[in-house]
Amino acid sequence: MRESLISLNYEELTRLILDLNEKSYRAEQIFSALHKGLTLKEMSNIPDTLKTKLSENYDDKCLEIITEQVSKDGTRKFLYRLNDGNVVEGSLMTYKFGYTLCVSTQVGCRMNCKFCASCLDGLVRNLSAGEIMSQVIEVNKRLCGDIKNRKVTNIVLMGSGEPLDNYDNVLKFIKIANDKHGLNYSDRNISLSTSGLVQNIYKLADENRHINLCLSLHAPTDEIRRELMPVSRGATIDELLKACNYYISKTNRRILIEYILIKNVNSSKECARVLAQKVGTMNVIINLINYNEVEGKPYKSCDKKTIDSFAEVLKSYNKQVTTRRSLGKDIDGACGQLRRKYIST
Repeated sequence: MRESLISLNYEELTRLILDLNEKSYRAEQIFSALHKGLTLKEMSNIPDTLKTKLSENYDDKCLEIITEQVSKDGTRKFLYRLNDGNVVEGSLMTYKFGYTLCVSTQVGCRMNCKFCASCLDGLVRNLSAGEIMSQVIEVNKRLCGDIKNRKVTNIVLMGSGEPLDNYDNVLKFIKIANDKHGLNYSDRNISLSTSGLVQNIYKLADENRHINLCLSLHAPTDEIRRELMPVSRGATIDELLKACNYYISKTNRRILIEYILIKNVNSSKECARVLAQKVGTMNVIINLINYNEVEGKPYKSCDKKTIDSFAEVLKSYNKQVTTRRSLGKDIDGACGQLRRKYIST
């Protein structure tokens, strides 16, 4: 598969343009146009000779939106076809502050979390920086936004895949998203959710970035976490929280702890007490998420009383707690469900 121009950061694109004996200002024109969602053919200010040179070795598109579903709550779910025929998905959620786009970082996933639909097919491959960026570009364009009037206000790397398992491409994506010549996202508008690859949390902390780190914890004890998340066999919860504390110390950013509540697995009041004690005095928000049931998985969601009781125990320990709204349940709400339905037909 050929490399995409969208996978090049601004400096790389500038070097390419200079190597083609073109003026450096062409890089800014092309970079900005790509991030508006334009193809080379659509760039009226670029000479045809340069378009031909670039087209010989690079693609100007990474993906296309092939289906869009709209939930009764306003959530929009997209299925993207990549240039090699693989498909990934993402969700656009509406909040008072604007639109948040959930993007995928891998085709499939190898973390094998027992409750997750994304892992049902295993890991197919990593997405390039350009393929991740293109999800943002295409949805921003569909919302009639551009680089001066950005409609997608926030990005969350919480779709299919483990972002820190695709570390280099994800970091490059973040830097491209930050670029002032393109969509110019602040680190504070980008959130990354990880199941807990400890060494890469330390590595990310040392990058001097300030993105919002979200930890998919989902259990108060190592025993329960090992049952739900095989990735936990590589590190204990204590080791994971130590890495998160390091991230907090390096970035001065509060961490969001994501906790999916699963009936009769991790939703008891005792689980809440153990979780509160584990977290201790860490600068975190605990975000409770009711489980979205997945066909083929044995787990069940909780009723409102159970969720409220769990939250009250945490609050009694002076923990800041939020409960995530369940969005898009009527349009295959769980990650991976829309993709699986598409490839099964």
